[in-house]
Amino acid sequence: MTTSNSSANSALNNSVSLNKIPTTVVTGFLGSGKTTLLANLLKKAKGKRIAVIMNEFGELDIDSELLRSCPFDEESGCEGDGAELVGGDDGIYELANGCICCTVEEEFLPVMKKLVERRDQIDHILIETSGLALPKPLVQAFNWPGIKEYCTVDAVITLVDGPAIAAGRFAADEDKVKEQRALDESLDHDPSLQELLDDQLNSADLVVVSKSDLLTEEEQARVKAVIEKRVPSSVKTAYINNGDVPLEVLIGINAGTEKTIDKVHNHHDHHHAHGAHHDHAHDHFDSMVISLGTVDADKLKVSVEKLLNEFNLFRIKGFAAVENKPMRQVLQAVGKRLEVHFDRLWEATETPKTELVLIGKGLDEAAVIAILKSAEV
Repeated sequence: MTTSNSSANSALNNSVSLNKIPTTVVTGFLGSGKTTLLANLLKKAKGKRIAVIMNEFGELDIDSELLRSCPFDEESGCEGDGAELVGGDDGIYELANGCICCTVEEEFLPVMKKLVERRDQIDHILIETSGLALPKPLVQAFNWPGIKEYCTVDAVITLVDGPAIAAGRFAADEDKVKEQRALDESLDHDPSLQELLDDQLNSADLVVVSKSDLLTEEEQARVKAVIEKRVPSSVKTAYINNGDVPLEVLIGINAGTEKTIDKVHNHHDHHHAHGAHHDHAHDHFDSMVISLGTVDADKLKVSVEKLLNEFNLFRIKGFAAVENKPMRQVLQAVGKRLEVHFDRLWEATETPKTELVLIGKGLDEAAVIAILKSAEV
């Protein structure tokens, strides 16, 4: 999908006409393609002053590092003269100490107040939530005094992984939920991944289906049916490949979502309304950061595939220092699918190393480290 710079900039300018800083919240499950979407959006918002807030589940900020290296640095080989990032560390505010929906008052609001102070320098705010976050508490924060006067939610965009949805990977599984509950005697309620996906879709002003090029017509119809069952007909759906979508589709929606978010009733609200003890889904996820030296690319691929087959892993993501290669390799694995590519040269001030974030359940840390170390040179 392509668009002209003039139409893209027009869309962004229209959203600014609200006299409040328009904010786009990008949510979606692990590996749905949020960072890729943001990178493409920033490439097309040429010259616009944009502040980015990122919340990554885990200790290693892989996604924010990817945005820093592309599309703004011409030396990295990325095309285009992208947006001007405003504020934070290189224009990006990182919230890595837990899920943004649980730290709204402690972490998110202080950042928003900093941006409000610089509102004359900002055209738009982009927020990428953790894949395990609930959008509703975040959007509700835009009704707080000191924020509501100056900022508005232009739209909540929910990304879904097309092939995963087509395969029923996040469909409700009562037996699995019962099994998870049985493992913790103190647990009265633990939202399933299906409930989490439902709650992300319930808050959406736009649903974006990623990796649509991997879907057959039958699979695309299956994905469409899943989405239509959970969102009203007024919510549009866009099918994209590799995050490529016209800027005017994402920006300038002017939804003012904070005004209607309280009417969105989701699984999370339902459990609280019935007085159930509640734990967010991410409370029961394991997050590991593994650091290695230089690795053999083929052995690392074998090791990662072994982990995906033998452990209950939802996501592996990180960087690798590959033997005899001057460039940094990016690895991303969701489900059983592994993707790798080189994104940039290692800088002279950097020591090439391999760092991976793993997110799953019931992970044996010693066994995981042993498998990955077999790839070290």
